[in-house]
Amino acid sequence: MFSYYSDLCTELYDFTKPVGYSIDGDIEYYLDRLKSCRGRILEAAVGSGRMLIPLLEAGLLVDGIDYSPEMLASCHKRCEERDLKPDLYEGELQNFSLPHKYEAIIIPTGSFCLIENRKDSINALQCFYDHLVPGGRVIIDLILPDSLKAGKISTSTYTLPSGDVITLEDKLVEFNMLHSYTVSYLKYEKWRKGKLIQSELQRFALRWYGIEEFKLVLENIGFSDIVCSTDYVYGKEPTNGNQTFTFEAVRK
Repeated sequence: MFSYYSDLCTELYDFTKPVGYSIDGDIEYYLDRLKSCRGRILEAAVGSGRMLIPLLEAGLLVDGIDYSPEMLASCHKRCEERDLKPDLYEGELQNFSLPHKYEAIIIPTGSFCLIENRKDSINALQCFYDHLVPGGRVIIDLILPDSLKAGKISTSTYTLPSGDVITLEDKLVEFNMLHSYTVSYLKYEKWRKGKLIQSELQRFALRWYGIEEFKLVLENIGFSDIVCSTDYVYGKEPTNGNQTFTFEAVRK
C-alpha cells in the first residue's frame, strides 16, 4: 500500500531541495564542524546528495548510506554529473556493516527521527558507534513535531520545469504523546495537462526525543563530550520546541 521515498517523492525532493540548498544554514554549519576531518566521513540517510555533494566539493572524503534505492539512484546521477565518485551504500541504519571506520558520522535534517521503532534507533546509534574510530564524532539533527492535532491536512502544489504539476497532501493520522511519535500519510500526485499520470502514498512516521533523554541515550551507548546546539549555532542553548537541535558526541 505504501511507498518509501519512491519515485515521486524523490522527484519532488530533488526539485524543492536541489544540491547545495541549505536549510537554515545547515550545510554551512556542517562544513564548519567537519573542516578539521582528515579521514572518512559517513552521511547516514544521504538521500539524493543535497549535502553530500557540497561536502565532497569542499575536499572532504564522504561516503553515503540510504535505505531508498530511488534516492540513491538520484544521488549517483548527481555525483556523476559533477565527476564525483563517493562510495554509496544501500542499507538500513539499524543494522548496516561497512568496510570502513569513520572520523565522523552525520545525519542532518532530522532524518534520525524517521527511524520509527525505538529499538531500531538505539541499534542505529550503536552501529554509528561501532563504525567510528576512537575519538570520532557523531553529529545528529533532531526535530520536534510541528502539529499536535490528528486529522490536520495541508496541501501543496509544485509546477515542474517540464510543465507537469505535483500535488502533495499531508494528513496527520496519529499523534501519540505517550510513546513520542506521529504518523502522517503523504499523497503525491503528478498531473499532466489536467490528467493524473502517477501517484504514490507514503506513510511518514516521526519519532521525537527530549533533550535530556537523548543525551542519556548517547551516554548509554558509550558516547562522551555531548553538546546540544540549536539553529546551527554551535553551543547555543535550546529555548523552544520550534528549533532544530544538533547533538555532537565523541566515541571514547
